[in-house]
Amino acid sequence: MAKGHHADSSMGSSPMERKPRSSIVTLKDVAAAAGTSVSTVSLVMNHKSEARISKETVAKVLKAIDELGYRPNSLAQGLVRGSSNFIGFVTDLIATTPFAGQIISGAQKEAWRHGCVLLIANTEGNEQIERYAIAKFLDHKVKGVIYSTWYHHEVSVPDELEHTPTVLVNCSDPNSNVTSVIPDERRGGMAAAQMLINAGHRRIAFVNTTTDAPARVGRREGYLYALHEAGIHEDNALMFEAEPDQQGGKDIAPEILRSGVTGVCCHNDRMAMGLYDALRDRGLKIPENMSVVGFDNQEVIAANMSPPLSTVQLPHYELGIQGVNLLLEEIDTRKHYAFSRTISMDCPPVFRDSIRIVNSSLM
Repeated sequence: MAKGHHADSSMGSSPMERKPRSSIVTLKDVAAAAGTSVSTVSLVMNHKSEARISKETVAKVLKAIDELGYRPNSLAQGLVRGSSNFIGFVTDLIATTPFAGQIISGAQKEAWRHGCVLLIANTEGNEQIERYAIAKFLDHKVKGVIYSTWYHHEVSVPDELEHTPTVLVNCSDPNSNVTSVIPDERRGGMAAAQMLINAGHRRIAFVNTTTDAPARVGRREGYLYALHEAGIHEDNALMFEAEPDQQGGKDIAPEILRSGVTGVCCHNDRMAMGLYDALRDRGLKIPENMSVVGFDNQEVIAANMSPPLSTVQLPHYELGIQGVNLLLEEIDTRKHYAFSRTISMDCPPVFRDSIRIVNSSLM
């Protein structure tokens, strides 16, 4: 060959030459490159040790797979096996709610750790979309399904999941035997009150939500238990209700101020934000004139308030991790419970600058 000339790439090309990126390599392509049949390639791919295939043929098939860059159709393999490495994750609004989106982050990381892929469907509470998504998950032969909600409340498990391994995350169904993993609202309420009690406060208000949910009951119970343990008398005049948002916190401020309390436990961080606004409008300072504790630890809110808000962490990330682990545990052990099983995750306190210490000897 003359110097400076190169062989025409279109001449004498190897049958194992890679296809362009836009082309999909098929079993037929692999079989042609290896000089064997499609059925033989399939047997090699599926590790059928009982098949009488020579080592030489196996080597040719594996070499063709490698050089052509063949990727098996995981959906088709799942249909053959009756299962796949997919985990279905159906939710109402988590994917569009940064705060609760940590559930997905935790679940996704844990799924990857176990060699699984999360298929996520955000239904926005539409039952028709929910049924369609679940049907698609089942078509893809998912290992199981995680059913989750953006805030903790009771649900009814869809009938379509009756014969599929399922775990509820951040929600529960008392009428089913499906395992649930939820935040421990009662212990969270205790943690909120104890932050103020430990700082020496004795007259502490509790502002509950008007929304009927487990958090409404659990956080109040925890608050009352913490008072009881500290020897503080329960006073119904110090327990209020408001809408669980910023405006709700503003609206309840006058009643809180008339009660003469030194500290307040708010149902959530948004309510605490509204209380901050109302106190500032009246020329009052936090924590000098009032100590405030929130709940949820919404980083975009709590950590950036002035002063940063002491609050209680909702363990969304941990809920996602635990949900995947519980699902895989049930799949691996093939264990089904006669009654619903509920796992409660701790809600740890996050102490910041919104609490004034009134008695340092109690710290």
